[in-house]
Amino acid sequence: MSNPRYNMLLAAGGTGGHIMPALAIADALRSIPETGDIAFAGTRNHLEWELVPKAGYPIYNIWISGLIRRLTLKNVTFPVKLIVSLFQSLTIIRKVRPAVVIACGGYVAGPVGWVAAKMGIPVVLQEQNSYPGLTNRLLAKDAKVIFTAFPQADRYFPKGKTQLVGNPTRADILKGERKEFLKRYGLSDTRTLLVIGGSGGAKTINEAVLSNLGQLTQDNEIQVLWQCGKRYFDDLKKQFNENTFPTVRLLPFIDDMPGAYAASDVVVSRAGAISCAELAVTGKPSLLVPSPNVAGDHQTYNAKAMVEKGAAKMLENRQLKSDLGKEVYALLNDDQLRQSMHDAARKMARPQAAHDIAGEIIRLLQADKGIDTERND
Repeated sequence: MSNPRYNMLLAAGGTGGHIMPALAIADALRSIPETGDIAFAGTRNHLEWELVPKAGYPIYNIWISGLIRRLTLKNVTFPVKLIVSLFQSLTIIRKVRPAVVIACGGYVAGPVGWVAAKMGIPVVLQEQNSYPGLTNRLLAKDAKVIFTAFPQADRYFPKGKTQLVGNPTRADILKGERKEFLKRYGLSDTRTLLVIGGSGGAKTINEAVLSNLGQLTQDNEIQVLWQCGKRYFDDLKKQFNENTFPTVRLLPFIDDMPGAYAASDVVVSRAGAISCAELAVTGKPSLLVPSPNVAGDHQTYNAKAMVEKGAAKMLENRQLKSDLGKEVYALLNDDQLRQSMHDAARKMARPQAAHDIAGEIIRLLQADKGIDTERND
């Protein structure tokens, strides 16, 4: 008699930091024979609405937004959105009929996870950061298991529920083609800097890059792939002279991140958990700039963990405009240092995290049905 197939519903949204690990888990689940249909819940006006269908998964809309922690008129609609989102979650769950709901953060995961728990459907969480987001902290008491990437996160969750597995990254992250990617943007196969300020861009990083372009591209010997974020692109385009900097490519968003990583020799990035996980898996030397506007200052902890292992350097926001050019230029001109940072980053990598999470989810579901769950991996 064949084992049952399990439908899966993943809830994640808002930023790439929540969406990309959810997609990595979905891809890993899709490779397992016991997995049935996979669907996502998200919000129509956020990044998941673009990325999830591109990855080949259906997505259902939840009308919800975060509660702003200050007096504002936007909070007036929050109770209405919350009620509507709970009914939408109920409708989606009845349609998808998931065996499990996998919540990967973002406020959209809140109503979906809460309704699933009330319906007796197992809920598992994936927490990317050392300081968990509000949604996962609220869902933790109803979760069957919580997959974490940092041991520091355990203190915020019920004892005995966490499993430290690392942050999941998509399997294709190592499949980029350097020469093909550079050719696509009219660049040559030479030293290349990749600038990424998170999926939405980072104003401070953009301002620093703009101020340091001259030093970054001395004599046009260094190329720059600069993902600035869609909301900053139009303004930067007006300030940026392509003729003056022919080896710089200003881009609102990069769809092909495997190609971008393959094309780069050094990466300037925020220190979000998924960015750090991707940098480790790809082994890219990096200059990390922690965002000061995150809960628990968790990006600083992420960056320090990379720095302590020799995988990255760190600059604070206040240092960025004055030091970015010289730090990047020095790093791009030190082959030995870049190699040692590459080796250190690879030692930190957890490339099997998505596979491990997917396997544990299947074992959890089989155990609930009394099926033998002996590990074969």
